Amino acid sequence: MHKTIGIVGGMTPESTTIYYETITRRYSQATGDYGYPRIVINSMSFQQFVDWMNDDAWDTIADALTAAVGQLASAGADVALMATNTMHMVFERVQTRAGIPMISIIDATARAVKEHHLNTVGLLGTRFTMQKPFYRDGLLRSGIQTIVPDASAQEKVHDIIFTELGRGLITEDSKQVYLGIISDLEEQGAEGIILGCTEIPLLIQAEDCRLPLFDTAELHAVAALQAALS
Repeated sequence: MHKTIGIVGGMTPESTTIYYETITRRYSQATGDYGYPRIVINSMSFQQFVDWMNDDAWDTIADALTAAVGQLASAGADVALMATNTMHMVFERVQTRAGIPMISIIDATARAVKEHHLNTVGLLGTRFTMQKPFYRDGLLRSGIQTIVPDASAQEKVHDIIFTELGRGLITEDSKQVYLGIISDLEEQGAEGIILGCTEIPLLIQAEDCRLPLFDTAELHAVAALQAALS
């Protein structure tokens, strides 16, 4: 029997859908059948997390996410993940109290970067992901250096995530903004680009960029599938 995967979702619903589709489709593509693992989704109300982030209330966020993972465990989940990059700010605090194994999006991303033999990557994500040290420190543990956009570009990336991508709105203008920022990161020495917000792949795909792109939502979902099948 496969392990049951628990997903803390809703942050945003757009990315939660990507996780579900990736896990189920990747399984069927590999096996030719529909015997994919059972998936339990705890879809959170995102607005409270937005408010807590803006108030810098990360202890409250950690408590809420720990409770959410506990609910997944009660529903039968054997392994859990948070379908979001930014909330990995408190991953270690949640993991130590979760009661079931958890899969890190940063670890899954770092493995993919190392498989490409890259040493320096550009990081796009929410303001919190780009400014706080948790993501860069996590990559550095694997010997990966990180470059982030300047303050003005960070605000553009952040605003597009919250006002457009999280609501499923995709525009050509925003794509061009992102591609311009990626070009700047390449000029600064980035050998690849981490799409460090699970909604960004809705806007930017591999064919849009000559640098390798690391789709964190897909990498994380595949890591969850592998854990469920192990």
